[in-house]
Amino acid sequence: MNPAQIVLFGSTFCVMIAVHFSMKLISEHVLNWKKPKEQKAIIIIIMMAPLYAVDSYVGLINFFGSETFFTFLDSIKECYEALVIAKFLALMYSYLNISLSKNIVPDEIKGREIHHSFPMTLFQPHTTRLDHHTLKLLKYWTWQFVVLRPMCSILMITLQYLEVYPSWINWTITIILNVSVSLALYSLVVFYHVFAKELEPHKPLSKFLCIKGIVFFCFWQGIVLDLMATMGIIRSRHSWLSVERIEEGYQNILVCVEMVFFSIYQTYAYSAAPYSANNKSNVLSDKKSK
Repeated sequence: MNPAQIVLFGSTFCVMIAVHFSMKLISEHVLNWKKPKEQKAIIIIIMMAPLYAVDSYVGLINFFGSETFFTFLDSIKECYEALVIAKFLALMYSYLNISLSKNIVPDEIKGREIHHSFPMTLFQPHTTRLDHHTLKLLKYWTWQFVVLRPMCSILMITLQYLEVYPSWINWTITIILNVSVSLALYSLVVFYHVFAKELEPHKPLSKFLCIKGIVFFCFWQGIVLDLMATMGIIRSRHSWLSVERIEEGYQNILVCVEMVFFSIYQTYAYSAAPYSANNKSNVLSDKKSK
């Protein structure tokens, strides 16, 4: 086999493994369907790894697709990322028995200190108290990315299709989205620190790191590949093959491989064991609720 066939075969194998572990975990949740509100959010989050893998695999198969096509593929991943962040926040609210729409803070945790770090201290006091207003603010900081990401994707695809997409617009949208996703992830980190004690039984840190890891690797490896192309480490030896297309290929290969590890890690972070009929604590909680 030539190198291209080896890469395609290896990527196919990785995608199959990622899909296998994710589907297996989803089936375990479906077979132990005890808390639909929580488990619906969990299944949407679990689907992030196989979707990223399949999306990147499609990019490898259609390696010589148009720029609009690759923007569309990237937009699918990034818009789903926005949905996952929204569902993760909803999952945390569900664990805490807090209404996502009402933002009512339980009396026993009202008044807890929230410590902001730089650069948020430029817009917020260094220390604030948890109340209805601050909880609503954390939710809005998360949801702004959920709304902004699809809007920017539609704008980018439309401008590329119309062939009106100068580099300054690309950089402007990239900066806006990076600030937006950073704010959303920051609000989730603050939310975790505020409710760390109440969320501890649900392993929120491992759940958050699973999402953060996928976003982190996809973003920063793209930056590294750009730098390598700028430094001439990644170069094209053919006039018909652009450096940008080679970067896209490397990115897709890396994502296919990484999603294998994340799909395996998800079996721990989002295990169906807490919902299993054999789980004693779950049985007791069900009896109490009845």
